[in-house]
Amino acid sequence: MNPEQVWIVDDDSSIRWVLERAFKGENISCASFSNADDLLAAIEYSQPDVIISDIRMPKMDGMTLLSIINDKFPDLPVIIMTAHSDLDSAVNAYQGGAFEYLPKPFDIDDALNLTKRALIHAQEQNAKKATVTKTENGVGIIGEAPAMQEVFRAIGRLSRSSISVLINGESGTGKELVAHALHLHSPRKKNSFIPLNMAAIPKDLIESELFGHEKGAFTGANSVRQGRFEQAHGGTLFLDEIGDMPIDVQTRLLRVLADGQFYRVGGHNPIKVDVRIIAATHQNLEDRVNQGEFREDLFHRLNVIRVHIPSLKERKEDIEQLAKHFLNLAANELGVECKTISREAIKFMQRCDWPGNVRQLENTCRYLTVMASGQEILVDDLPEELSQNPVAAISAQVSGGWQEQLSSWVDEKLNQGSTDILSTAIPEFEKICLDRALNFTHGHKQEAARKLGWGRNTLTRKLKELQDS
Repeated sequence: MNPEQVWIVDDDSSIRWVLERAFKGENISCASFSNADDLLAAIEYSQPDVIISDIRMPKMDGMTLLSIINDKFPDLPVIIMTAHSDLDSAVNAYQGGAFEYLPKPFDIDDALNLTKRALIHAQEQNAKKATVTKTENGVGIIGEAPAMQEVFRAIGRLSRSSISVLINGESGTGKELVAHALHLHSPRKKNSFIPLNMAAIPKDLIESELFGHEKGAFTGANSVRQGRFEQAHGGTLFLDEIGDMPIDVQTRLLRVLADGQFYRVGGHNPIKVDVRIIAATHQNLEDRVNQGEFREDLFHRLNVIRVHIPSLKERKEDIEQLAKHFLNLAANELGVECKTISREAIKFMQRCDWPGNVRQLENTCRYLTVMASGQEILVDDLPEELSQNPVAAISAQVSGGWQEQLSSWVDEKLNQGSTDILSTAIPEFEKICLDRALNFTHGHKQEAARKLGWGRNTLTRKLKELQDS
């Protein structure tokens, strides 16, 4: 069971009551303690996301508690409550490592806003633990784009959980990397992570692959074989491209998830397992349910938590960092000096669509490491499928301001005989402005709307229209 999000410690019961009611009204779970000793006893077993502590309490005061929390849990934000006149306490609170201080008597809205900021900070700290360019297990996730930060926050929020997760995203976006990160940052991290791609296995072998088989179960079954469920006992089973799983196997999978046991192919004795399921697909499972190609009950059992992995064209600000990372990996693999990449080449790559997503970018960097003639990669070195990208090519040829580039693009469209040009240009213009505003505000929609001169509702509607288009 997950701990409460916020813990309150204050010897004044009225303060605890006011904060509890305020948090309940905002759907923020909380627990209260009348003294610091009780909180320290509880924190040995589970940790909250934020602690709010009074500074003056009998026995142990808030500053001593802050020091202990900082030593044991340095990423756990602590808000110190102090009196208006107690300036020294406020200064000491900051110097002691407090996230923020809350002056008494406080406005309840200030307390809520401050706590929400601390919760966001806690989620970001958890996300940073998941955001590693290279771990000892070889899992690398890179991304500063707002869309990727949402993925990192999800990994952080799920770090204490073994709940089922469904990952959605186009092919090549890194769904298995995210699944592996979810495992490595979970209570099951010391046990096995077993990946299995449904689309890569012949349909008549999927049951044996998942559940194993007994000797003689079918022609060629010359010995007992453990399936992936047994191999993943105590750990995580990653079922990639779950949408390609045959209906009859879906039925067996549903039974395993419900009962926690299964039979090997040709077997008669039930085998009990404790396995966390993380599934992934590039398909729309709701559509497959409506078409009768995916069991609705299995969909709902898998779709407890859903994580969407953005396509590379949704996170183009990450292309430079990703490209440098992949160039470095390719150089290490081939035993050569790592190549640099020119500013013009990066800008060109950022204008490409990347239908193969991060996997295509990685393969491109491997190609460039071998084929680029100089030590610095130029636009002319890029593979043909990129250099033929019309939008990127037109932009690369045009110098000057954006108005000049737009003029050149319109001329090109007119010369090609295109019609209804504005219906293409205006949505793309709005999409670019919206993407850059959200990047500038680190994903804060209200601030992005203000920068663009829109209302919050307009921005939300535009986002939905772009996602549906």
